[in-house]
Amino acid sequence: MNGASREALAAARERLDALTDSTSVDATRLADELAAVTALLDREVSLRRVLTDPAQPGEAKAELVGRLLSGRVSGTTADLVAGLVRSRWSRSRDLVDAVEELADTADLTAAQRRGALDDVEDELFRFGRIVSSNTALRAALTDRSASAAAKSELLHSLLGGRANPVTERLVTRLVSAPRGRSLEAGLESLSKLAAERRSRMVAVVTSAVPLSDVQKQRLGAALTRLYGHPMHLNLDVDPEVLGGVRVQVGDEIINGSIADRLEDVSRRMAS
Repeated sequence: MNGASREALAAARERLDALTDSTSVDATRLADELAAVTALLDREVSLRRVLTDPAQPGEAKAELVGRLLSGRVSGTTADLVAGLVRSRWSRSRDLVDAVEELADTADLTAAQRRGALDDVEDELFRFGRIVSSNTALRAALTDRSASAAAKSELLHSLLGGRANPVTERLVTRLVSAPRGRSLEAGLESLSKLAAERRSRMVAVVTSAVPLSDVQKQRLGAALTRLYGHPMHLNLDVDPEVLGGVRVQVGDEIINGSIADRLEDVSRRMAS
């Protein structure tokens, strides 16, 4: 992707991260529903052209998505897709690619929550090696005359009970709907997504007042340097902080607020 599509995808990733950082969101269901939307947009060429037409107002396209998806997917998924079509896209196919990536990322998030993301990344890599070295298996999985159900059954016989369920879901979706990609390219793309997800860290930032864009950028850059990983900021406002910021990364808390400093002074005086 390039130009407008790259910016639209980056914004969509941010929205997905904000959603899936909440444990109340069912990441597996979100993945299934986004995969269904991918299939719809891939199949309906005229629809995706309408939804990516720069001459159409973004809100009108979002309303169209709302009507189409109402009762078929959750409100969370519908809102996410509505945000996608409000953005500008360089090509109509880029919208489909973006929805598909979000579906895969949601599944990887489900694995991450269970502490299984490393296993999924490793299994995707090893399955790619197996496919590249086994011409008969590759032929069976890429046979255009074979049904998606038959391929799914074959994959289940190979991966069921031996690999993480998320790995099986991702590979089955790829084999069932390759969308013009080679099997190797699709597996490589999934492995890359898993690696990116594994290296991502989340910082919960609480401040007395909303941070400016410049402050967010500086804080994100500082935390990235400190932890050596890309950092996603979840921002919260709490007037009781009194000033400064309070940052939590995993179990580690960085106290930089005035309230924390006053509390620290009080403890020292008491001792």
